[in-house]
Amino acid sequence: MDFTATLEKCRVMLTEGAVAERLRRRKDIELHPTLFNTPLVNNDYGRRCMREIYRQYREIARRAQVPSLLCAPTWRVNLERLEAAGQSTELNRDAVSFMQQLKDEWQDETSPLFVGGLIGPRNDCYKPDEALSIEEAEQFHSWQLHKLAAAGVDVVICQTFPAVSEAIGVIRACASIGVPCIMSCVINRRGLVLDQTDLAEAVRIMDEASGNSPLGYMVNCVHPTFVLPEKQPPELFRRLIGIQANASSLDHEDLDGSAVLMQSDMQEWGELMLELNTTYGMKILGGCCGTDEKYLGYISSRIKS
Repeated sequence: MDFTATLEKCRVMLTEGAVAERLRRRKDIELHPTLFNTPLVNNDYGRRCMREIYRQYREIARRAQVPSLLCAPTWRVNLERLEAAGQSTELNRDAVSFMQQLKDEWQDETSPLFVGGLIGPRNDCYKPDEALSIEEAEQFHSWQLHKLAAAGVDVVICQTFPAVSEAIGVIRACASIGVPCIMSCVINRRGLVLDQTDLAEAVRIMDEASGNSPLGYMVNCVHPTFVLPEKQPPELFRRLIGIQANASSLDHEDLDGSAVLMQSDMQEWGELMLELNTTYGMKILGGCCGTDEKYLGYISSRIKS
């Protein structure tokens, strides 16, 4: 099945909620200090733990009979980090292979399942001053993007980018791999990308700089209220196609590294997410920090395919 065609014709597509964060809070799992949960794909116990989390998210979409997007745990698995950690340069391939095995097992024509490949910024996703320039980003991220494409992902999800410059470079690098890409930025509660670019203006700039090459744009690691949909120009929602939202409405500086799981009211969260879909046409819905299967379950129980 074709990801682009499926996304175009569906009204909603469910993606995953938190994965690495849920694993991080378990006492029986130890995440890698720089590669997070990715090395777990080569560990039997780690694979079983991740499989169970992905299974929960997959079942929610399957029961709702809507398309499902699950992403290989490849966020920031770039060559620089792999070499510094002494890990195999085929870790991206291994992670995608793990997800493809799940896809083969869980595929259902009433709820088509797709595998995404995650790619994140080189540096801190909450510090736009550390973002790469356009040229630096295009060169730096090209290696991982080609690895993900060669591994056979259905779509590349460029996630948690804090600055337009690095985002443009990644989008340009994506143009050469033959796989659709979606760019997802982090915004603050004023609807600004963290480099202080207005979201609608950021999308316009990224489209202009890349010839409208991304399949669309998302925001993630933000509460749904941060989108400020009623204040956005209508044309934004022709390109803003999804959100993976935090459970908490706190600012990033209050959430980053918190030892306590921060969650706001789940029903309010769910209704805000549904409004972004039904009123503003944002098709891809999922969770980020603080979310689990209960959050996605709330959405799925109220959507109509």
